[in-house]
Amino acid sequence: MSDHERIARAFIDSRRDDAVLRTYPGTMPASLHEAYRIQDQAIAYDGRVVGGWKLGRIRLPDARQYGAERLAGPIFGDSIVISDGANPVAVQVLSGFAAVEAEVLLRLSSTPPANLSVEDAPEFVDEVRLGIEVASSPFVGINQNGPAVTVSDFGNNFGLVVGPPIPDATSPGGLDHLAVLAIDNVTVGTGLVADMLDGPFGSLAFLARLLAERRLRLEAGQWVSSGAITGVHPIRHGQHVRATFGNFLAIECTTVPAPLQKRPT
Repeated sequence: MSDHERIARAFIDSRRDDAVLRTYPGTMPASLHEAYRIQDQAIAYDGRVVGGWKLGRIRLPDARQYGAERLAGPIFGDSIVISDGANPVAVQVLSGFAAVEAEVLLRLSSTPPANLSVEDAPEFVDEVRLGIEVASSPFVGINQNGPAVTVSDFGNNFGLVVGPPIPDATSPGGLDHLAVLAIDNVTVGTGLVADMLDGPFGSLAFLARLLAERRLRLEAGQWVSSGAITGVHPIRHGQHVRATFGNFLAIECTTVPAPLQKRPT
């Protein structure tokens, strides 16, 4: 068994057992290429259907060192929760590290080409919604050791809450609203989509290129969680999260411990 495979299996087994990893389970990847190889091993070992992908920002000086301004990780279909907007939905988080992020979500209408441009990206999207990404990992240092480490454990994703549609999202000014994230009724972050590099559709264009390089394929119906608008905010079991977009959209969830999962036979 290769070191990459051992790392991948350690992460998946720890996720299933909600075990806490206080040290990285192997040699930390030195590049994003190496990290995505670990991620690919983990996707195969996990065995669940990928229902979407998350994007994260890589800031300077790491962006220069690693040669990318974004990173990506899979969102498994059984970890995607659709909110009806009436009540907070329960989302599972692991005991090692957990955080929440307010995001713009894109649902794919068809498979985009590898050379997708930002301008053409809306043609491959049939819904744009407000959402909350659940970032969680067994490794307590997942966000403290550089983007390659984050990539190696599914980009630090553990789930997604899909909220209400954003009206006129592809029209000029449709995304020009303040996003606010609150935990237990205390505002912890605010932000604008305009501050996200080239925006949600830029995230989709990046993802199309990245997955083509990895011989993976985006599929109609998958969700793309395009990146944190208000920042990444640590959270504990039993807390309440509310994300708003302008004065007209809101989504809420509460965090609960992750139950032990059945191992594949």
